Amino acid sequence: MKSKIISWMSMSLLGFQLQAQQSVKLITLDPGHFHAALVQKSMYPQVDPTVYVYAKKGTDLNLHLDKIKGYNAASAGATSWKESVYEGDDYLQKMLSEKKGNVVVLAGNNQLKTDYILKSIQSGLNVFADKPMVIDEIGFSKLKSAFKLAEQKKLLLYDIMTERYEITTILQRALSMDAGLFGTLEKGSLEQPAVTKESVHHFYKYVSGSVLTRPGWFFDVAQEGEGIVDVTTHLVDLVQWECFPNKVINYKKDIQLKTAKSWATPITAAQFKEVTKLAEIPNYLGKYTDAKKDINVMCNGEINYTINGVHAKVSVIWNYKAPEGTGDTHYSIMRGTKANLIIKQGAEQMFKPTLYIEGGTAAAAESAMATLAKEFNGLTLKKNDKGWEVMIPESYKEGHESHFARVTEKYLGYLANKNMPAWEIPNMLAKYYTTTQAQKLASKK
Repeated sequence: MKSKIISWMSMSLLGFQLQAQQSVKLITLDPGHFHAALVQKSMYPQVDPTVYVYAKKGTDLNLHLDKIKGYNAASAGATSWKESVYEGDDYLQKMLSEKKGNVVVLAGNNQLKTDYILKSIQSGLNVFADKPMVIDEIGFSKLKSAFKLAEQKKLLLYDIMTERYEITTILQRALSMDAGLFGTLEKGSLEQPAVTKESVHHFYKYVSGSVLTRPGWFFDVAQEGEGIVDVTTHLVDLVQWECFPNKVINYKKDIQLKTAKSWATPITAAQFKEVTKLAEIPNYLGKYTDAKKDINVMCNGEINYTINGVHAKVSVIWNYKAPEGTGDTHYSIMRGTKANLIIKQGAEQMFKPTLYIEGGTAAAAESAMATLAKEFNGLTLKKNDKGWEVMIPESYKEGHESHFARVTEKYLGYLANKNMPAWEIPNMLAKYYTTTQAQKLASKK
């Protein structure tokens, strides 16, 4: 009898401990973008496996739930999520009134997202939001209010910056802080910026092994946002994170826009139907359609600006489909007084991000590698005619989808320990000030 009581007490204690561990309950609101599902490609010990989903009935919701089912049924690393779904036109009001969770995950229609953020914070809910949080100047004002209210209510509002977890970017940042190798960051000029970040993306792509179905509204920049405020969010974030590590950026005085421009990528009716699976082009895309019936999507953008006196350039280009065997690409250069740090991802690199050191001395490069190898075991240098290629073990080369688990773990750590660095919030504001002001400037031309 005594052993049964002890056994029952042990089981009860284990249950209480598990319940305490799983103190985070996720709410997924209006999941129109596949990033909402990627947050759940992994399980987290502090997160309850039941996720409360609120959305309208329709394709966006069905595609999201299908992805979660796929992760649950995966042959390796299967998850065990339980989706509790509310479908209805009053999904937002229902979520706010029920408040079945304590963290709202947002990835979907960007025209609606900023209001979702503000209303969630007003209702006492933490928010974990995909980029971009805002797509225009009006949204930026709402975001400032949301951050102010979150501070008052002691809530955590944070965006999903996956690119900080790409190994070549991590190492580029680390090497830029090695004065013996890199020196200091150049100031640069409009013609030759000190830091440049460029990325090329594609409407037709594979996610979790399958061709991604895009929602029709993704091609409406009034709902998705122009390219200059969308993917550029990542690039502007990396400029701040790499060039001024752990430093507060005050957007009111530290950032000056120089030039900004946007331009369109034409999408044929056949391409639109292929990637959306829609039989007809929605009426709301009519204003972007030309005489050839192509949809002209204002998805490309370029920003030239200074941040703390350093000239930076970011640009994003969208094509319909990558050539066979290729994919999205990234280019980055940081110009130092002693050496340049460059990330390339072209044909020569077999479309894999690759980090190079150009300039500097062999002794400084070897010393920098020895320092980094204490944290990243196995790093080596391969000499080339301009300097060195940083050889990175495969174990560090996680794909984009894996980065969602990394940034989610970071968020959960901040939520539990209340230790988000003081620079994160002002730098999020600086980032969105830069993108929304650039969009405003580009739209004047």
